[in-house]
Amino acid sequence: MSEPGAGHPVTRGSQRQSMRERPEKPFFGPETPRLDPPERPAIKPWRSVAKAVSWRVVGTIDTLLLSFLLITYLGPIFGAPVATGDALETAGYIAITEVVTKFILYFLHERAWSLTGWGIVFRKDRHRETMRRTSIKTGLWRFIASLDTFALAWFFTGSVATAASIGGLEIFTKLVLYFFHERIWARLPFGLAEQDPQAKATG
Repeated sequence: MSEPGAGHPVTRGSQRQSMRERPEKPFFGPETPRLDPPERPAIKPWRSVAKAVSWRVVGTIDTLLLSFLLITYLGPIFGAPVATGDALETAGYIAITEVVTKFILYFLHERAWSLTGWGIVFRKDRHRETMRRTSIKTGLWRFIASLDTFALAWFFTGSVATAASIGGLEIFTKLVLYFFHERIWARLPFGLAEQDPQAKATG
């Protein structure tokens, strides 16, 4: 015969044990504030515009120099010698035209990436971009931009070989330039609006 209230401590103990039970680990790994921040910052369009402008300055200078050098030195090899003045003029046409085409392409590229939170982590009380995200963005943008450069160079020079040389060489120069451009911008808070959890809860 069981004593009165003998089961009571067992029930209380089981409640304490159930309260101390840890929740199951998520399927894709531990959820920590660093890896899975509660709220991702809103990226304002002006940040994308500023990045597009700063990159266009760097990219256009690179395209101008590459186009001038390759038109000047590859022209005679392909049987189409070009005077220095004409080479500079053609390189200028390519560089100026790509200011418009690549500005639009870069802005759309940035806005598309701003819609995804993949590769954004929370470190030192700030949201930062991982190296993997930067690398994927660099490769994708380089593919799009090199096709644009090839098309423009082909249009202005009339030579597929010269256009392919310009577009091919700039893959290497601009990969490096774009990567460091992204890493610099990844540390700038300009255009990032941190979401206020209290405002969101009351709103």
